[in-house]
Amino acid sequence: MKLPEPGFVPRRFSPRAGYFDLTYREMNTPLGVDVRQQFITRHRLQKKDPECRQQCEAVAPIHYYVDRGAPEPMRSALVEGCRWWDQAFQAAGWAKGTFLVDVLPADADPMDARFNIIQWVHRFNRGWSYGSEIADPRTGEILKGNVTLGSLRGRQDYRIAEALLAPYADGRVPDAAHDRALAMVLARIRQLAAHETGHTLGLAHNYAVSTMPHTPDETMSVMEYPHPWITLGKNGVPDVSHAYPVNIGVWDKVAIDYGYREFDQHGKPVEDAAGLEAILHTAETKGVRYLSDADARPLGSASPIAHLWDNGTDAADELNRLLEVRAAALRRFGPDVIRPGTPMAEMEDTLVLVYLLHRYQTEAAAKSIGGLDYRYTVRGDGQAGPAIVPAGEQRKALAAVVKTLSPEVLALPGALLQQLPPRPPGTDRSIESFASHTAMTFDPVATAESAADLTLRVLFAPERANRLVEYHARQSEQPTLDDVMDAALQAATGRESTTDGLVAVVRSAVAARVIEALLRLSASPELSFTARSIVDAKLHAIAAAQPATAAGESIRNHIAAFERAPESFKPDPPIDTPPGMPIGDEAIF
Repeated sequence: MKLPEPGFVPRRFSPRAGYFDLTYREMNTPLGVDVRQQFITRHRLQKKDPECRQQCEAVAPIHYYVDRGAPEPMRSALVEGCRWWDQAFQAAGWAKGTFLVDVLPADADPMDARFNIIQWVHRFNRGWSYGSEIADPRTGEILKGNVTLGSLRGRQDYRIAEALLAPYADGRVPDAAHDRALAMVLARIRQLAAHETGHTLGLAHNYAVSTMPHTPDETMSVMEYPHPWITLGKNGVPDVSHAYPVNIGVWDKVAIDYGYREFDQHGKPVEDAAGLEAILHTAETKGVRYLSDADARPLGSASPIAHLWDNGTDAADELNRLLEVRAAALRRFGPDVIRPGTPMAEMEDTLVLVYLLHRYQTEAAAKSIGGLDYRYTVRGDGQAGPAIVPAGEQRKALAAVVKTLSPEVLALPGALLQQLPPRPPGTDRSIESFASHTAMTFDPVATAESAADLTLRVLFAPERANRLVEYHARQSEQPTLDDVMDAALQAATGRESTTDGLVAVVRSAVAARVIEALLRLSASPELSFTARSIVDAKLHAIAAAQPATAAGESIRNHIAAFERAPESFKPDPPIDTPPGMPIGDEAIF
């Protein structure tokens, strides 16, 4: 690619602004000045009238093109979602039409480096969607944006709608049900098109702003990973009519204002450090938060607000609400979730979408346990320093999270199991299927174990265990690592009085998964010495408390083998779990 003409003014990177950075070292800087030079990546925008301050026309608008290979109505949804970004540019002082989106002309080559492209591709299974950019390595000027979206995304959301709505009553395919599912798909495609295009404008993810108070229809940021917003109607039927919000978000306008507002003096664009700081400070005083990828990881991250695929301003409250939605969907689950003529065994894969509906919100709630509330602070910005999540909030989150280990939540009803036959030829299990320890038949116990392992993997991450020990030492009212282990064991044990034989088997299996999780935690090299001693003491106490039964003797022997030779003992790995809802390609491989 030919490098651009001079005239572009690089903009300094700030960790608070939400941009990717272009970093290099300039060794000729004076002593006392950082050799690390950091700028953001952004497209070039210049005013026709340098004296203009609001609604300014650009010399050359930013122009994107949507792949003609995308079929309708997907193509129109891609165009509409990408065009949302013009709202942010107008909020940054530019005239309407500064950010343009059209369908690629028929005679144009989508590989032509002069075009910013929204590319539509087919893939057989999961892969990433991309928002990539080619930038001038000297300045950070973006020369080409290229979005790659997989057509599988729409099919995944359509299946979610089928699983939740159970629309095929009496073996019919009603038009209204198809319309509701299609509306959900198109809403997601608009949001996803805006999300990936945002990356090509220079923006990183923001996983924190969605915790600000807002209505379900209000977009906080398209740079978030949104979980579909599902409610229950008066008849107890899940409602997906507001699954994804529309328009550009509150944070997106702040970020574009920082990256693309032009400050001019004497007819030339200049950088205005005070003006840029004012944009960020104003947003922060309104409670607008920004945290990105490392803060959102379910394992290791301490942030109680930065999560993948979450909803709600309070993660624990939203988990409790979503468990109610899940329970309602499971009560309705049956043959009506698949089309006439579909092998009944394929209900098994559709079940994944409902049974694991809570998985990402569980991760979000768990991060309050041993959590630290913090911001990206720089000296003099006036933001609050890091603070341990209050003890009451941690205990509330713990109570919500361990519900997902309850045998009453994890055991499937016998009436449903009677409708799941072994798979016929041509319908083999895939990575989207639950694991089975019973060969060709559906295994409800392994299914429960795999869901429990999702919770236990996050709840007993070694970094979280270390923080629980540290934070309780600093503030005695904080929950202890013992508290968390006891809560998990108590929830897994459930109500011993139940007469349901399958629930009893699931209870025993999930309790064993808790023990295996503690064995893996103790064996983790990341676990501190103090935390390991607490975990080992708990395992010893569990072994001593086992009843004089065959199962109790097995658990005692298992833990004793670990205590004798922890360096050679290999705890059972987590049960294989399908990748997810599946919501989309980005989160899980």
